[in-house]
Amino acid sequence: MPLRADLTDRNQVDGLWRQFEQMNRSLDVAVLNAGASLGGAFIDTDLEDELRLLALNVTSQVILAKHIARAMAARRSGRILITTSMSATTPTPYESIYGPTRAFMYSFAQGLREEMREHDVSVTALLPGATATEFHDRAGMQKTKFGDNSWKNDPELVAKLGVDALFEGRDHVIGGDRRTRWSAFRNKLSPKQVKARRFARDSNPNEPA
Repeated sequence: MPLRADLTDRNQVDGLWRQFEQMNRSLDVAVLNAGASLGGAFIDTDLEDELRLLALNVTSQVILAKHIARAMAARRSGRILITTSMSATTPTPYESIYGPTRAFMYSFAQGLREEMREHDVSVTALLPGATATEFHDRAGMQKTKFGDNSWKNDPELVAKLGVDALFEGRDHVIGGDRRTRWSAFRNKLSPKQVKARRFARDSNPNEPA
């Protein structure tokens, strides 16, 4: 049955896990997919909004992962999919908090994967590229390149790539088409300053979209 919770609230995060435990069901697959962004220059954005973003994108995910990993380790079975982002591979000016939260989750997923191998639990990271959802609209980025969904990846494709990688037990997967995979490869080779300027051209609301 579906359960609802505000993942920016620690009490509700813990309550969500308690509700699951009360269902008395085994946990075979877990997907940690919570995330949001906030567009705009760091000097202009609201600190409280950014703290809520950190609570959602990082803190709630770590709390749930703690419960999930312990439950699966006790059973010596399970699969975990952690959604991060292509933004984990580049500085993200004008989304200055979002990118670092995704980089944290990517590094966390890779470290947790190594720890959980001895418990026969697999951990896979999904790094979606820009995806045609309401994500950037909700982040207030309508006046940037990211405000246009016409060039982005199909959400069904991204989800399928993630699920396939999960059940194949892969370390990570780039969530997107050939162009997205090329961008990931380019990010691997590019200096951080170059990546930062490139990202800013697409995310700065004062640049032509």
